Amino acid sequence: MWFLGFSTSSRRSYLVIGAITLVIILTIILRKWAVYLDQISHHQDDKSSKRVSDHDHQSDFDQKSNSDDKINKHCSNSAAIRTYALEELKLATSDFRIRIGVGATSYVYLAELGSGRFGAVKRLMEERGGSQKMFLDEVSVLLRISHPNLVCLMGFCLEKGEQLLLLEYVPNKSLFDRMHTREGHSSGPLTWPNRLSIALDIAYALDYLHSVADPPVIHRDIKSSNILLINDNHAKLADFGLCKLGNDAQSAHTPIAVKGSLGYVDTNYLNTGIVSPKSDVYSFGVLLLELITGLRSLQGSFTLAEWTEEYRKSENGEDLIGMVDPKIKSDVNLEQLRVLVDVANVALLGNSEARPDMTQIAYRISSCIKINNDDQPQLELPPV
Repeated sequence: MWFLGFSTSSRRSYLVIGAITLVIILTIILRKWAVYLDQISHHQDDKSSKRVSDHDHQSDFDQKSNSDDKINKHCSNSAAIRTYALEELKLATSDFRIRIGVGATSYVYLAELGSGRFGAVKRLMEERGGSQKMFLDEVSVLLRISHPNLVCLMGFCLEKGEQLLLLEYVPNKSLFDRMHTREGHSSGPLTWPNRLSIALDIAYALDYLHSVADPPVIHRDIKSSNILLINDNHAKLADFGLCKLGNDAQSAHTPIAVKGSLGYVDTNYLNTGIVSPKSDVYSFGVLLLELITGLRSLQGSFTLAEWTEEYRKSENGEDLIGMVDPKIKSDVNLEQLRVLVDVANVALLGNSEARPDMTQIAYRISSCIKINNDDQPQLELPPV
């Protein structure tokens, strides 16, 4: 017999069903309480805090991206999250026919949900290292979080050996695809304002995970292929398969197996096995360099951080100019470039404690974007 997509033939299945059901109920209650508190807070006019909060960014996001409301609307209702039978998701994906993504431990398939709605089914594969613990950990985290710049959970299925997550579908592929593939290049380069806006969206997402989510969440796999584009100007952070909850003070000083992607992984984490929110800050620094230079995170045997070190730490303006993606040099605002390079430099510090937190980084990028391009010097191209 099956219930909510689980076999009821064993005591262990009942425990799994009970645990997930309890998490769903608690999440719905907490989110409704959060909405109630948020409505109360709207009547208060507290502008003294400079902290970039989740509510602040929600308002900012709504102003900049009203056209994207339809994409996010179904994610605002936690009650929509439910378990799916395997046959439902097989039907929605035409038996896993259209693959739209590949992860370290999973494949992602397009799902047609009816009424013109789509989803993305993440299929964890045991042969690729996917485990039931990894699946349940990801479900648990996704049930706890909600933010405009995070890909949201719509449902899940654990049945007959399949481990499936039904996630929000973000139509324009990943930042990696947009910047580093022939198909992405065919649409022309991302402009400098595009890149600033994408950087800010991901900074907001990480600030939420580190400072607003309870308990805090360490993503551990910040990279351009995990950043999905709503359009050229806005993005969402995806793939929580490697994330770790940062609620245990003792575990913050206990080495664990290093997870992540080459070129993006925090050097301190690599050397000590100790992960913290500052590990995500390091990866975000690499992402900034990727947006600035247009280069991949690995350059031969060098990481992008190593490849650019001499240039980004130089006080010579021509060195900064030399770092910029040649396709957008004439588009770049010099003062904004200096801010982004400075943020990348402090995010990549070897001493993780000396790195800023994502609240500070989001505030600096937000302030930087407000620089009026017409009133600031543009980059002067070096003579050919």
